[in-house]
Amino acid sequence: MEKVNWKVEGMTCTNCALTVNKYLESKGMQNVKVNFIGGDVSFEVPENIATKDIAKGINGLGYHVAQEHDDDEPKRKKFLSTHIQRFWFCFVFTAPLMLHMIPGVHIHVLMNPYVQLGLTIPVFLVGMDFFGRSAIKSVWKGIPNMNVLIALGAVAAFGYSLYGTIIGRAEDFLFYETTATIITLVFLGNWMEDRSVETTQAALQKLATTQKSMANMIAYDDQHQEHIFPVESTSLKVGDLLLIKSGEQVPMDCKILWGEVQVNEAIVSGESTPVFKQMKDHLIGGSIIESGTVKTYVTAVGEDTVLSGILKMVREAQTEKPPVQQLADKISAIFVPTVVSIALITLLANYFLADQTFSTSLLRSIAVLVISCPCAMGLATPAAIAVGLGRAARNGILFKNAKSLEIFKSIRQVVFDKTGTLTTGHFNITRFAVTAAELNEENFQRIVYSLEKYSNHPIANAIARNWKTKDEIRWASIEEVKGLGMKATDKEGNHYIAGSFKTATAFTNDGSHNVYIIRNNQLLGWIDVADEIRPEAKAVISTLHARGIRTILLSGDQKDKCEKVGKELGINTIIAEQTPAQKLEKIAAFNSDGPTAMVGDGINDAPALAKATVGISLSDATQVAMQSAQVVLMNHGLKNLPMALGLGKHTYITIKENLFWAFAYNIVAIPVAALGYLNPTFGALVMGLSDVVLAINSIRLNFKKVV
Repeated sequence: MEKVNWKVEGMTCTNCALTVNKYLESKGMQNVKVNFIGGDVSFEVPENIATKDIAKGINGLGYHVAQEHDDDEPKRKKFLSTHIQRFWFCFVFTAPLMLHMIPGVHIHVLMNPYVQLGLTIPVFLVGMDFFGRSAIKSVWKGIPNMNVLIALGAVAAFGYSLYGTIIGRAEDFLFYETTATIITLVFLGNWMEDRSVETTQAALQKLATTQKSMANMIAYDDQHQEHIFPVESTSLKVGDLLLIKSGEQVPMDCKILWGEVQVNEAIVSGESTPVFKQMKDHLIGGSIIESGTVKTYVTAVGEDTVLSGILKMVREAQTEKPPVQQLADKISAIFVPTVVSIALITLLANYFLADQTFSTSLLRSIAVLVISCPCAMGLATPAAIAVGLGRAARNGILFKNAKSLEIFKSIRQVVFDKTGTLTTGHFNITRFAVTAAELNEENFQRIVYSLEKYSNHPIANAIARNWKTKDEIRWASIEEVKGLGMKATDKEGNHYIAGSFKTATAFTNDGSHNVYIIRNNQLLGWIDVADEIRPEAKAVISTLHARGIRTILLSGDQKDKCEKVGKELGINTIIAEQTPAQKLEKIAAFNSDGPTAMVGDGINDAPALAKATVGISLSDATQVAMQSAQVVLMNHGLKNLPMALGLGKHTYITIKENLFWAFAYNIVAIPVAALGYLNPTFGALVMGLSDVVLAINSIRLNFKKVV
């Protein structure tokens, strides 16, 4: 199936997202994910269904699918196309109507019902053009949104006032100012809500803006003379040559051909300390050259760049719904019909049971409609998740789904792989020995390089880097066996193995070496390498212990080496010499004891990462490991593990706070309005402010201490 990712404009609440979601599912779309914050919509399209028809259907719901070419040509926005424009237009007519509400102010002409009608009509028409259209479309699609409540309240107040004016008893029916102030103040509230929601997206917007910049392209004429000219980064293609100077932004992912630089990669790692880069090193698009000049060629553009991958991952995570949001979604889906019922009961109860006048009863029922806010419940979870994911991305922590954020609150134990996770993975050959008499050192190194160059393991990479030769063996077949090593057959039919002690137990009792080389059941030699413990590892382990989290070292490496690393770091439990299958069994057992996080980086770790409650991979890991993990720590980011755990915990706390205030607001506000203690005007203002309060509470996540 084709995967589609769209930006849909005009969604303002959870019910909007539910409307789009329900429409897409009704059309046969699968794996539908809709996030009204940011407008991200993704789904899979079955064959023989045209996406343009789906886009047309979404536009018919009152939303707008932003096409790719929309960004290329600036759109001329219609007058009164934004909430702030609508507010100021309506305010001009509403302000005079509100004057007589001020004690001691009595302007005779404003008491004329026809003057009030004339001032109200422009406001009413603008309000119905927005709220009315949206309300009708949402009801038609079976998921009434918040605008139904606003439209009902405004229509009731306006219709009642117009009826009084027509029958000549305007003084008993005059609610024109209520109509105008409801519409005007809700437009103001919507604008404040939009601005507040935008701030929750600030971190992602900052990442997105770095994707467009200018670049210095290098070209050569017929005489091979070099020419440099500026181009927009969006026009670059893979293979283009670029000159990047000190102080400039790297326009796209590149590889250095010439020069040395210090690079600030804070945009993807959260670490502002410059990183040294030289020939053959990669530069990440969006990073900044702090000093030096390089010539490079472009290795990835558009959606294939590291930064685009980060943005895509975070946006997809935002469309995920964690379990805590499910209750709010269920209530939001039935909220509007429930409030309409309560408003009707309020009208009837006040008029027939409380012996209030019809005007007072109607005013109270309108207040119930206006004060109610389904948006607050819908905003509670996505606003907190948007801020949490944004802060995480800014600090080099990528969550593939929002569920991981919530699960982190309950993690009780963290399992670590050793090589490349707790250690740097940058090995050096310390010693080696050739045990086969017929083999010299040069031929031994040639065999080892020819085998290890095909492996993704850090030890193999180090050996291949040190013993690189052009005279390598051409294999008939070669494969990497998880947990053991490399197996190959040459064109003469000789069988070779480069692996751990497990592959050599039949030939030697000495299990103290890292790699054993075997040919046709004969031990050719062994190799020892040394690895360093990551400088931040001890502090990370200490932080976890301070939080009461148990630490476990689970590795396929030899027992003595694992124990040496584990004891130096103070890890609680050390389990060594495990195959991938055994790692999987151990993780399953740990999961049964309690929620478990697994941190790894190698191909051997992929099954265990997938099995753990939360799999965490380092960004320099193999692609298999990164795909298996739910969380990726960028730029060797083991130091960010405590922040990842803290952000998960505090994001969940913020979600609970938001949901509490959203439910409490509606539980308190609706009865207060029904009993006549809140008028519709004040209710319209407070309704807008309720969303702002939740957004501000979510934004606190950007500044809270989470480590």
